[in-house]
Amino acid sequence: MDYDTTDIPVGYDRGRDHGPEVLQLWMNVVGSYAGKQPVTTILDLGCGTGRFSEALADHFDAEVAGIDPSTKMLDQARTKLRDHRVRYELGRAEAIPLANDSVDLIFMSMIFHHFDEPTLAARECRRVLRDGAIAFLRTGVHDRIASYPYVEFFPETRPILEDTLPTAAHIREVFESAGFSTVDTDLVIQQIAPDYVAYAEKLAAGADSVLSRLSPSDFQAGMQALHTHATRAGAKPVTEPIDVFVFRK
Repeated sequence: MDYDTTDIPVGYDRGRDHGPEVLQLWMNVVGSYAGKQPVTTILDLGCGTGRFSEALADHFDAEVAGIDPSTKMLDQARTKLRDHRVRYELGRAEAIPLANDSVDLIFMSMIFHHFDEPTLAARECRRVLRDGAIAFLRTGVHDRIASYPYVEFFPETRPILEDTLPTAAHIREVFESAGFSTVDTDLVIQQIAPDYVAYAEKLAAGADSVLSRLSPSDFQAGMQALHTHATRAGAKPVTEPIDVFVFRK
């Protein structure tokens, strides 16, 4: 998806910011895989509005290059930039604008399904990584579509997700064929809203690229179903599964 042709960047943080606890959760997960190897330079590939960039800089005390193909997304990221260790730059995963062997860690969040050429993107990741460094990917996968919380309310998203999301096996195949070894795969459950009322407000922000492909009538019908469920569910937290893949050069 070309985010610059949409209004998604404006509401992206309102729909995708799950609070400091979730952000810290992910820093802990990334840190557990980075181990004791020094991390001084990080590539936040597909950084979007920079949701993770400054947290990465702070957690690792590292320089972070946030690369994204969307001018609108980067504009949003720059408006909230506070950390001098972070810089944002226009670029694509298939042609990363960094030197060979120049980064100690690559962080990727929800971008694999946006790659135009996944194999080329994986090769570029390997090119810019130093020997022994890891590429960390958090993503949705085809195998887990039924578990994503909005699918039951927006059934029209299922065929879109089936057509869009990669299988876990395909992700591993792409990175391993580019010369990476798989360190681990994992599943992390994150809380994305304290209840379904708050979850509906997040979805209404228009930050999801799959929901943006629904017709207005299908989206409104799904929101109505979600609001009806919210009145019955009470203070039940909303969670979602995120698959993690860790690859080493």
